[in-house]
Amino acid sequence: MSLSSALEQALAAVLRLEIPADRALSEFFRRNPSLGRRDRGMIAETVFDVLRNRRLYEHLAQNVPGRPGGLERRLALLSPVAAGLARTAEQRAWVADAASVPRGELAPALRLSLPDWLADRLQAAFPGDEFEELAAALLRPAPLDLRVNLARASRDAVQAALRDDGIESEPLALTDTALRVRGKPALERSPPFVRGEVEVQDAGSQLLTQLVAPRRGQTVVDFCAGAGGKTLALAAAMRSTGQIFACDVSAVRLRRMKPRLARSGATNVQPFGIDSEDDPKLTRLAERADAVLVDAPCSGTGTLRRNPDLKWRLSERDVARLVDTQYAILGAAARLVKKGGVLVYSTCSLLPEENEGVAARFEAAHPGFVRDDPRRHVAEETCVDDALRLLAHRHDTDCFFAVRWTRRER
Repeated sequence: MSLSSALEQALAAVLRLEIPADRALSEFFRRNPSLGRRDRGMIAETVFDVLRNRRLYEHLAQNVPGRPGGLERRLALLSPVAAGLARTAEQRAWVADAASVPRGELAPALRLSLPDWLADRLQAAFPGDEFEELAAALLRPAPLDLRVNLARASRDAVQAALRDDGIESEPLALTDTALRVRGKPALERSPPFVRGEVEVQDAGSQLLTQLVAPRRGQTVVDFCAGAGGKTLALAAAMRSTGQIFACDVSAVRLRRMKPRLARSGATNVQPFGIDSEDDPKLTRLAERADAVLVDAPCSGTGTLRRNPDLKWRLSERDVARLVDTQYAILGAAARLVKKGGVLVYSTCSLLPEENEGVAARFEAAHPGFVRDDPRRHVAEETCVDDALRLLAHRHDTDCFFAVRWTRRER
């Protein structure tokens, strides 16, 4: 199979949007084992570039005269990643004509490749130039960040060890645990990764641990632990003292955490499977936790640099359902916080109804929880009003929202 044919087939499989793009690509590569590492990398980069720019590329593919090949071929030719595939004069001329279409004359949602409903929501939440800056940032690929496990090594030592293995990185000012890696190296084989000194984690996500501010010896609950990225960060911050309960409704995700826990050296984590936020097993943790983190399931609109297919798979109805789920989860998690304890609610969403909307609804029903000033725990430039607010165009991280409350003693 030629590279161009493989790319067209991969695009066709992913653009069905039946499953997440990374899974669709993995399945495609399993079905085509003869593709080399370099070809797989080029196909993956092109597919994700097309997903980020899908609406604009489809508009150009259907409206610029000439139209060489089928739709998938034209979408691939429009991606700068696959520029070398335009091998005939006809194809190169068509790509040049598409590039000459005045972008400024296109509607913002089309030019910035957003569904109309999402563009409308983001323009209302981020008016004026900020909408343009944010939407443009979401079209760029996300950087590769690492969290240094300070329980095992210093950031300087890890950076030096990565460099010895041919991996260049730079420390980030947002948090003293973050390194940003250049390129896309094979981290899984690098000695610092094998020794559990680093984990892949966006710098914005790392700040949530700072906001929780766990202390040694405490009882902490990661209420929506998933595969354990934030659980591992909490464990490292606590130097494996105290106890962390990693709760999740997915047994599969909790199982994925186990090898990561072993590699990290964390000994204070207890995976805690639940069937819902109302699972009776949670009563054993009622009012026992010094801190509870609720990184709630959300629309993921703040991660569109990494997961561009989300904007094409998500609907307004999905968001409405998520908001009710988020509020229910937050209320259930609050019951675990002891008096004087801390509750942190976070999402990787850009939509106000999932963020301040849920937080305000919770505060109205739970007057015993008082909002803290996040600036006591994270940098001033990451805060808006009394919430953590990270945005791709301002901080070059995934977009996060988070609020920290303390439960009153009385």
